Amino acid sequence: MACAFMATEDPKLMDRLQNLVQKCPYGVPAMYPTDEELIKLCMVNHIQRLGLAEHFNEEIEEILSHVYRTYNHNESRPTTVLNLAPAKIYKDSLAFRLLRMHGYNVTPWKFCWFLLHEDILNHIEENHEHFTSAMYNVYRATDLMFKGEYELEEARSLSGKVLEKAITLGTQGHNLAIFPGFQRLIENELSVPWLARLDHLDHRLWIEENKGYPPWIGKPSFFRNQTLLHNEKLMKLAVKNYEFRQTTYKNELEVMKRWSKEWGLSDMGFGREKTTYCYFAFASSSSLPHNSMIRMIFAKTATLITVADDFFDMEGALNELKRLTDAVQRWNGEGLTGHGKVIFNALDGLVSDLASEHLLQQGSNITKNLRDIWRETFVSWLVESTWSKTGYVPSMAEYLEFGATSIGTHTMTLPASCFLSSSLSPEKINPVRYETVTKLLMAIARLLNDTQSYQKEIEDGKINFVLLHMRENPEATIDDSIAYTREILEEKKKEFLQHVLMDGFSDLPKQCRLLHLSCLKVFNMFFNSTNLFDSNTELIQDIKKAIYVPLQVQNMTRVKLPLLVHSSPKKYSSITTAQFTHGLKYHNSRRIIRHPIPKIDSVDGCGKGFISTMFKFCFA
Repeated sequence: MACAFMATEDPKLMDRLQNLVQKCPYGVPAMYPTDEELIKLCMVNHIQRLGLAEHFNEEIEEILSHVYRTYNHNESRPTTVLNLAPAKIYKDSLAFRLLRMHGYNVTPWKFCWFLLHEDILNHIEENHEHFTSAMYNVYRATDLMFKGEYELEEARSLSGKVLEKAITLGTQGHNLAIFPGFQRLIENELSVPWLARLDHLDHRLWIEENKGYPPWIGKPSFFRNQTLLHNEKLMKLAVKNYEFRQTTYKNELEVMKRWSKEWGLSDMGFGREKTTYCYFAFASSSSLPHNSMIRMIFAKTATLITVADDFFDMEGALNELKRLTDAVQRWNGEGLTGHGKVIFNALDGLVSDLASEHLLQQGSNITKNLRDIWRETFVSWLVESTWSKTGYVPSMAEYLEFGATSIGTHTMTLPASCFLSSSLSPEKINPVRYETVTKLLMAIARLLNDTQSYQKEIEDGKINFVLLHMRENPEATIDDSIAYTREILEEKKKEFLQHVLMDGFSDLPKQCRLLHLSCLKVFNMFFNSTNLFDSNTELIQDIKKAIYVPLQVQNMTRVKLPLLVHSSPKKYSSITTAQFTHGLKYHNSRRIIRHPIPKIDSVDGCGKGFISTMFKFCFA
């Protein structure tokens, strides 16, 4: 516009320039983002990463539905102006991730178009500092890769290289999207895969690294004028939401510890005592509004599986294990003594509680379904123990058949799914009728465990998938066998994600499939690069951050907004409205406790009265 005025001296252009300067008293942005869809996508992304998505479900779905209509039905064309390529890549990749995560059918070429254009690739190579934020979005979009999407593999490789340069050289102030903690977020993306990160801790990182400043497009003046006022409210809401979750988790963990002690599981005298680990992992793995019962089912089942698995692996004699397995098949603990009796009694109590609660909530008796899934699991443990104690070496296929069951993911996920709002049909808790997504979860969890536990298995004289591959392929080294297993894992993960995110692959409700995803993230976290589950120290800091340590937002900056000067009154349109009502269902209690949100007059949390639970914000 300035160039046009200099060439024409048109007074109308001067009026527009003066009006723009008045609106941006701290400097006119290098790129003025008038793309309303991009602004909405950025806000949806911001809300989700703050951990607030569950409070804005309708608004988010409305925005994404509108974006999908334009995004998926318009041909993706490269920009003819190289300087505008970062903005288009930024928007297209962000839209892809948000849409795919919400189950929309989108093709990767909607944002991978730049891979087909040599001039743009050269421009990225020569000006990588201008593409850091765009490549950050590309890298995150490739987290949701389905089987056969090779263009996403290429995009991930390219974006990863650009981000590595950003780590080495630092992010530049003239980059497309700017926010204070950007470098820390890049490091987190590159060091820990998305599937191995827990949502609750990701929300904490996003809140702390932004400290009141959401990512913005262009220079700070535009950002301040358009979004800071609304972000301050969102940040307060996010902090309160995180603190509420911490309080909830702290209370539930105490209930878990008492349960474990009352049933004797925490004082077995052998194996791993992992009550806290189990609760922390499953509570932190998802931002879905699961109630207390779902978290408790996962944590109690995982704790019981850990104790029973250790009993079969390291403590029980073969005749003891056979008696316990037989008792579970008959579902009668008469004649059991010692550790076997403790395990059976805890199991019987857990199944009885779940069956009674389901009968009360859903009106159907799932006792037999629950018992059958545990019967299958105990048989798999006995088979593996018999192999170990008798020296029998199964084939890789035979091992995986029982190993996928013995890992216990289905034993945790399917019963918990019966208590979701869109509950699972009891007939789905049937060993002969497991859906493909459940079978994939079982196999992936087993292979993840085996890639990190082979050294321990060697010391104990046991077998796993990695060691069996070496045995069946004498020319292979241990690294070859690990690489082979990880190749299988990567393909199964891609297939699993497609079954979770997209309709039409499974009869399971979407909430149930997302619960499968939460379970997989737990196992990825435990066995991503080492065996964290067996470590007594490496998860302590994460547990503290998730449950006990307050958010580090005391120094959150409050920025005084510049006055906006408009030539005429500007109409504001409401984008989202959400009611923020916290509900906590405590164990063995149907009383829902609602927590109003304290009004905060200062960042340190001191305030008077309460704000309305109706939360609304607008965009200029």
